[in-house]
Amino acid sequence: MGETDMSLPLDDRDGLRRCRDCGEWKALEGFCASSNRPSNRGSYCRACFNIRSRASYAKRLKESRGRAVKQSPQVPDGHRFRPDCGTVKPVTDFPRKRSDSTGYASYCKPCHNIRTRETKQRLYGGSREYHLCQRYGVGQKEFQELLAEQGGMCAIRGGADPRHLDHDHRTGWVRGILCFNCNGGLGQFRDSPTRLARAITYLKGTTWQRALIHPGVYQMCSPTRGRPPSRLS
Repeated sequence: MGETDMSLPLDDRDGLRRCRDCGEWKALEGFCASSNRPSNRGSYCRACFNIRSRASYAKRLKESRGRAVKQSPQVPDGHRFRPDCGTVKPVTDFPRKRSDSTGYASYCKPCHNIRTRETKQRLYGGSREYHLCQRYGVGQKEFQELLAEQGGMCAIRGGADPRHLDHDHRTGWVRGILCFNCNGGLGQFRDSPTRLARAITYLKGTTWQRALIHPGVYQMCSPTRGRPPSRLS
């Protein structure tokens, strides 16, 4: 039998130590750091030390402020506790967040939406102002000024009450205010004058035209190409 190193305390043998709270033998790496012992490890394992720390904090808080610490509910695996609504929900009910170690945000989706609306209202005065500032770099005031310059009409077709701010996708510069259809049409043609010119040529060659042959009298001219619809259609 080998000799026992009597310089070590009775609870330190072969790199192990018995926790004074739970009584389990654990590796020294499982104990909190402490400069009061030769091994630089404390008398309590990390789990027991955390329990003692929380109890000590709750005691000091109650003595100093006269109120108890709120106890967090038990959270099963794959779930998170949301203090805003006071519920435990699956992590799938939380938005994704890369910067968080869990991969999910701290607020569930309903709470996240409420906080987002409150932030937009507090900082920008509403979602509309937030959208204009973040997307185009202008506010509602600049929007109304540009709309007044257009006479309150769509810059392309002249329809009343346009709501869509058009901008150059390459430079980001605002060009004008359009209605939904005109703004979507430019986007579908990728803001290309060449494609739009080809579309005009195509329409002129395939669409029946109305020609003026006498004041107040028009004649429909057939397209230069295309084919009539089937009689069965």
